[in-house]
Amino acid sequence: MRITRTGGRGRRAAVLATSVLTASALLLTGCGGDPDSPDSGGKITLKVADFGQFGYKEAGLFRKYQDLHPDIVVKEETTANEQDYYPKLLQQLNTGSGLGDVVGIEVARVKEVVDTQADRFVDLRESIDVGQWVEWKARQATAPDGRVIGAGTDIGPMSLCYRRDLFEKAGLPADREKVAEAVAGGWEDYLALGEKYRDNAPGGTYFMDSAGAMFNGVVSSSEQQYYGSDGKPVYKDSPAVRKGWRLAAEAAEKKLSQGLPQFQDPWKAALRKGSVATVVCPAWMALQIENYSGDDFRGKWDITAAPGGTAANWGGSFLAVPRSGKHVKEATELVEWLTAPEQQAAVFKAVGVFPSNRGAYGIADVKDAELPYFNDAPVGRIYAEEAGTIPVAVLGPKDGVIKDTISTQITNMEQRGTKPDDAWKAATEAIDKAIG
Repeated sequence: MRITRTGGRGRRAAVLATSVLTASALLLTGCGGDPDSPDSGGKITLKVADFGQFGYKEAGLFRKYQDLHPDIVVKEETTANEQDYYPKLLQQLNTGSGLGDVVGIEVARVKEVVDTQADRFVDLRESIDVGQWVEWKARQATAPDGRVIGAGTDIGPMSLCYRRDLFEKAGLPADREKVAEAVAGGWEDYLALGEKYRDNAPGGTYFMDSAGAMFNGVVSSSEQQYYGSDGKPVYKDSPAVRKGWRLAAEAAEKKLSQGLPQFQDPWKAALRKGSVATVVCPAWMALQIENYSGDDFRGKWDITAAPGGTAANWGGSFLAVPRSGKHVKEATELVEWLTAPEQQAAVFKAVGVFPSNRGAYGIADVKDAELPYFNDAPVGRIYAEEAGTIPVAVLGPKDGVIKDTISTQITNMEQRGTKPDDAWKAATEAIDKAIG
């Protein structure tokens, strides 16, 4: 199954993990009915509040659901930037006003929601088989008392996207299997390959886009990341964080990175210009590279296994149903349908976000998926093989804050030449102030 993508804006998980977008817009996409009335023409109106690009509109799912349920009107209210969306969601939960019938929750926020807001959401165990998602996905949205407050949408199994033509010009192997072999020893091998690239690189090109993105890739492959199992922050002593920081500092010092925070305008321009040879590539990233690189680089990109073949997840979200909603039963039924295998497969085909529902992996649009833009890379197989082996990461309530702050300081090392010890001190002081 060859998949050709069109459209799409920056993926929500990446916005949270690696950048602060400068533009924030609230887009209201209506699917029928009076937008000023909660229920129109005798029909039940369900508002789906989300952020970034969940892909339901692009896959035609809201229209299809309305065809199947003539008494339902679905309206999607999308906030472009998750960092604008989440504070608004918390305010709405606290005031009980303005909430969607269905709301999206980003993975880096779900622990905080589970710990502090679980009683405000429907326990989905009562109506949805939560065992259909990959096991670690369901755990992320499970409260200590067993309540499951979120239905898994997508996940972000890790791979490595790279420019075949630039590798060839630098005298490096370009075949995806040989590239996988070259980085089979892990992220240290990835940097060693980067040094070989740098020494023979075509003029004006860099081995990687962002050392901060590589940092996220390293940390995402570990069970213990920023918090311990007791719920206390351990990021200062976490082996994964320490390793990721050391490697990021090395990449900055050796000039292996262009130092571009992902999804900001300079990063997009670099992809259009063709100056980046590799990008750490969770499943949702491929669409972004295709969109920003454009037709000039079609077939010149490829995808292979992540360094070390390590299973890692970067990104993903959930759909939840507030208990205070006017149409809780109907909203829960919509969530169950949107997160079923067939619908998740349709979203993957439309916008490239990989299903968390294991039942989708046997559907042709997923298991046989290839990306023509990426030299027909067999992404369905690559992502599905990794999804089942991703470690169950310990999540914390302020994962997003910690990750963003560290990424900012990595950028300072890349762009300003800040010394690693000074950058680490600045990061830890800012994090401690932010999380208390």
